[in-house]
Amino acid sequence: MSEELNQLKVAVILSGCGVYDGSEAYETVLTLLCLDEMGASVSCFAPNDKQLHVINHLSGDENTNEKRGILQESARLVRGEISDISEASVEAFDAVIVPGGYGAAKNLCTFAVDGAEMKININFQSFMQQAIALKKPIGLICIAPVMSGLLFGKGVSCTIGTDESTADVIRATGGIHKNCKVDEICVDDEHRLVTTPAYMLASRISEASKGITKLVDKVLQMANK
Repeated sequence: MSEELNQLKVAVILSGCGVYDGSEAYETVLTLLCLDEMGASVSCFAPNDKQLHVINHLSGDENTNEKRGILQESARLVRGEISDISEASVEAFDAVIVPGGYGAAKNLCTFAVDGAEMKININFQSFMQQAIALKKPIGLICIAPVMSGLLFGKGVSCTIGTDESTADVIRATGGIHKNCKVDEICVDDEHRLVTTPAYMLASRISEASKGITKLVDKVLQMANK
């Protein structure tokens, strides 16, 4: 890895901790591992808001008696090294990556509840819109690309794999969906967006790893140009 590439700074945006109500743990760790192995400097951020709900990951049931914060839960995944996204300076970073998990669809936006009528978390939206305006390359993983049309505008290309109902939402919100295998990526050079299905299709961690590795590598290549 070149010394120039080693200087790249990447913001990783999380949405809690755990596949059913936060960031998908494997996708997050694989992303962070790839970034580290490729020599990038990483800072993690999350909205300092309440998450939609709390899921018992053993039973799959909602715990209606418990409330948790997105930022505090996200800190579990990164050994406490995380900051409020509202305090992040987009200009300080060369690229942005957002792992998936239901938190992306419940806490970063309301897709899980509202479908195509989803709203995006205001602080996350502000950060992403600034990054897009500054032409920072962005990687969206798993279900996170469902926000692509609202974030980038009409005509952006992305993938969530092959799920037609989710692809229909992407189309309804202005995006162009491309079917994609679990170990591949979708690249929109014009919008500087890279997406991969990960656990939208993966049946094991090694499958998710292949696509995520390609995504991280491509995002860093785009940032290095």
